[in-house]
Amino acid sequence: MMNAAVLHKPGHLSLESVPRPTIDADELLIAVEANTICGTDLRLMDGTKTAGVRPGVILGHEFAGRIVEVGATVQGWSVGEQVSISPAVVCGQCPPCQRGQENMCDSLRLFGYEFDGGLAEYVRIPADAMTHGCVVAPPQEVPAPLLALAEPLSCCLNGLRRTPVESGMTVLVIGTGPIGLMHCALAAHAGARVIACGRPGRLAPARAMGAAVTTELSGEALRDFVLEETGGQGVDLVILAVGASESIAVSIECVRSGGAINFFAGFPKGILSSIDPNLIHYREISLVGSANARFEDHRQAVQMIAEGQIDLSPLLTHTFPLNQLDEAVGAVRERLGLKVALVPTAHD
Repeated sequence: MMNAAVLHKPGHLSLESVPRPTIDADELLIAVEANTICGTDLRLMDGTKTAGVRPGVILGHEFAGRIVEVGATVQGWSVGEQVSISPAVVCGQCPPCQRGQENMCDSLRLFGYEFDGGLAEYVRIPADAMTHGCVVAPPQEVPAPLLALAEPLSCCLNGLRRTPVESGMTVLVIGTGPIGLMHCALAAHAGARVIACGRPGRLAPARAMGAAVTTELSGEALRDFVLEETGGQGVDLVILAVGASESIAVSIECVRSGGAINFFAGFPKGILSSIDPNLIHYREISLVGSANARFEDHRQAVQMIAEGQIDLSPLLTHTFPLNQLDEAVGAVRERLGLKVALVPTAHD
């Protein structure tokens, strides 16, 4: 038996003793060493995100662990190896997969949604996940909570592939939650000047993660601030790292002619926004969406973390044992810190 966070239905998450997974000959068994919680997990718990979620699933899609059992026909993996898991299980055959857009797979299934995830002591890695590259070993040992952040970092890398950041650019990041802070760090790492806009309590972390300028302004005041900071031109790129509809129109007013806006954050279902299409037309502004990550993004994220190319450790502000699930979720809901990690206390 093992402890696991089971989502029976929206609003009914409980820590339970469930059977430890068994594996087939073509699968792996992972002992979870850390699982970080994100805003999407809260949406799954509350039922504001339900697509692809199996009732009774074990939550958790940002996790890292160690191989404890290797199926008889599995090659290339050994007991004891530390691994990071990309949560996307894809078909590899549909048109998006064939185009190299496996993050858009027509049959996408996810750990923590359809497959049991990392808020448990052990996770079974099915053959389909292994076939397409969900399992990645870091080039050197990494603290497990830090390695768990490879998943959200990979999504940010996918976003920057969609709207590349180059040295000398000015980038406005709207939203200073953990994802926004990762975008600050990546943009600064690329040599951009970063303006971060968010909650007052998150502005110091934004500066620590690379933002040169921070502000809590919104609406027209934010537009005026950004134009002043950019000599009236606007920024090269806006990254929407928070799903607030009121941020959309102001983003268009903050970006320069020929610039781009990356709709990185998910928005609540049914949310609409009014914009002036002539601003898009006459100023040649690109509106770009970004969701999930490709396997190459995940491999790059693991490498960047392991090699210290980017330091995400300031994001890890709270760690709880798995048996304090309620306290950990409460810390995320109340924004007591940045990233909260849950760590199983022991394995059989």
